[in-house]
Amino acid sequence: MGRYIRWQAILTVTGIAMTMAFLSFLSLSRKTVTIPDIGGTYTEAIAGSPQFVNPLLAQYNQVDQDLVALIFNGLTKMDGDGTLQPVLARSWDVSDDGLVYVFRLRRDVRWQDGEPFTADDVLYTINLMQDPDFPGAPYLSQLWNSVQVEKLGDYTVRFILPEPLPAFAEFTTTGILPQHLLKNMPARDLLNHSFNLNPVGTGPFKLDMVNAQHARLSANPFYWGSKPRLAGLEFKFYRSFQETISAYEDGDVQGISYIPPMLMPAVQKLDTLNIYSGRLSGYNIVYLNLQNSDKLPFFQDKNVRQALLAALNRQAIIDSAINGQGLIASGPILPWSWAYNAGQSSIGFDPQHAAQLLDDSGWTDSDGDGIRDKEGVKLAFNLLSSEEPDKINVARAVSEQWQRAGISATVEIVGAGLGDRLVNHNFDAALAEVLTAGDPDPYPLWHQTQIDGGQNYAGWDNTEASKLLEAARTITDRGRRSDDYFEFQRIFAAEVPSLILYHPVHTYGVSNQVYDVRLAPMTNPSDRFATVTDWYVLTRQVVYSENR
Repeated sequence: MGRYIRWQAILTVTGIAMTMAFLSFLSLSRKTVTIPDIGGTYTEAIAGSPQFVNPLLAQYNQVDQDLVALIFNGLTKMDGDGTLQPVLARSWDVSDDGLVYVFRLRRDVRWQDGEPFTADDVLYTINLMQDPDFPGAPYLSQLWNSVQVEKLGDYTVRFILPEPLPAFAEFTTTGILPQHLLKNMPARDLLNHSFNLNPVGTGPFKLDMVNAQHARLSANPFYWGSKPRLAGLEFKFYRSFQETISAYEDGDVQGISYIPPMLMPAVQKLDTLNIYSGRLSGYNIVYLNLQNSDKLPFFQDKNVRQALLAALNRQAIIDSAINGQGLIASGPILPWSWAYNAGQSSIGFDPQHAAQLLDDSGWTDSDGDGIRDKEGVKLAFNLLSSEEPDKINVARAVSEQWQRAGISATVEIVGAGLGDRLVNHNFDAALAEVLTAGDPDPYPLWHQTQIDGGQNYAGWDNTEASKLLEAARTITDRGRRSDDYFEFQRIFAAEVPSLILYHPVHTYGVSNQVYDVRLAPMTNPSDRFATVTDWYVLTRQVVYSENR
């Protein structure tokens, strides 16, 4: 009996030991890991307020553009390198002569109210922009009024152009509207329609409510793409950028939509904020008025224009005036574009060369007052700037550097009237920002025909350059187009019709408690949401076995 009890005890102890060993083995072979969970809301502070949450009316308000980017889709989208990517269109073909585009649409897309998306929605949206009473941006109606649109089937659309226009495809990025909700609305009523505050799109998020203080969005249950991990987004609207920073410091928001350069030093002290900076498609420029030769004879001299650029230490301006939030530009074609001529010479900071150019042209300081002159005319003019603090800082820095070269530029600050002054060539020199789209075509900005009423604000009247721009926008082959653009850049670099300073940078901040935020190439500030479906704020733990 005693022996039996002893063996039973031994077996019991052995069993316990084996069980403990087995459990230990399990604990060593299985790990707990943290993974993303679905749900939660991301809240962002934005300076400004919404007006029209409508892709046909959002062109002049960044808040509207941000909301539209989340709610609507176009047939295509432009990536950061200027290449067109499919969205609502799954593919397209272009005829050899560049006149006919056939788009094949996705068949799995539904509007946020559950209705199917079809070619009727595409035709309706374009017909709105073709309507004589269309109240949106004039350039949209001007383009689409020259295009014939045909429905080839429920999921096929054909566009016929009167002449080749490689930049046309860029216009297919405009968001599409739902025909079934708006078909009885005249185009003239678009501005006042309730749809603008109660939109229905095909994007990853739908708008639940919006007012002057905030907007709430939730994940679109019918979204055709990768489902968002976030359950929703909330935007809170503030009157100034400083208020958006304060809202983050107070814990009211998890992100800041834009951090202006003047506020970068304060924001960099926030340990919990991840800062993202992406270059935008465009450049900051000092336009020189070439149309007023009587008052501004010095701008007619190519040597003077070259000297104005050579006298500027643009990196120092970027560092001191905008806290490093810019990239030196080298011409009117963006350096990341396929049309950019990387071998093209450009004018860098060279004060000795600037002085020599001015001396050679007869602009010397004859009376010792610190300002160069020639035949009784002072090398002096006004430099317009908007009332944005960063633009004022840049204008003043430019003026100070020119002063060292004997050039007097008095900074003149204007408000909302800057655009009218540019269009009417009512300025001497003007600091402005040019935002370009995906296609590199600079025709609207520098062609002769765009001087009166167009965007050739400098009034550059160069026939050779204009002929190149005309030819390039009628060629679909990139290789042949780039040949013309390379030559255009050579002429621009030699003539310096205006002074292109730097490419703008868009900087925004997101809390380190918001995960998987990635910086995507940006053409517009709204592109910060390019990867928003991957963002998450909630996590959960799961047991992972290494033996699987």
